[in-house]
Amino acid sequence: MGDEQRMIEALRAGEPVLLPTDTVYGLAAEATRPEHARRVYELKGRGEAQPSALVAADVERLLDCLPELRGGLEAVVRALLPGPYTLVLPNPAGRFRWLTGGRVDAIGVRVPALPEPARRVVEAVTCVVATSANEPGGPNPASLDEVPARIRAACGAELDVGPLPGTPSTVLDLTGGEPRILREGAVPTAEALALARVALK
Repeated sequence: MGDEQRMIEALRAGEPVLLPTDTVYGLAAEATRPEHARRVYELKGRGEAQPSALVAADVERLLDCLPELRGGLEAVVRALLPGPYTLVLPNPAGRFRWLTGGRVDAIGVRVPALPEPARRVVEAVTCVVATSANEPGGPNPASLDEVPARIRAACGAELDVGPLPGTPSTVLDLTGGEPRILREGAVPTAEALALARVALK
């Protein structure tokens, strides 16, 4: 069995996996069932009040998961994604509330420019929850060897595509009247805000 199929089967079984993105290696699980997502939280030592990103392989699949985005913020989503952003968007239907932390009316989403094997894996399971595969506050892993041994040993599968940039996504909050940067990452603040403002017009 190839690495991609092992990843898909592990995700379908509810096991956490190590998934390469366009920024860092992520700790991921199938997102549609809260008990699967909870395993990622427990493994990382992440409190349930903290949000985690919903990750899709492409924008169409993201919009299928969050249909309320169609129309309103669809243009800005398409302008920025795929790319190294986490977008915090309105979540009026309270979808995926086990990923939203203490703020059910908003949800963080990612459509990374995934390495092709990782894109096929995520596409096969529709969407995943993902967070960087590090200890809380620890360095972001640019390779599988940089993933803490405790986390790596507990994952059901991993996909190695070699070194990644190692800088996490830029987190952009689009829930208010004006876009806000919550975390500067792969895209500098000024560039991210300028792109978002143009797309929001």
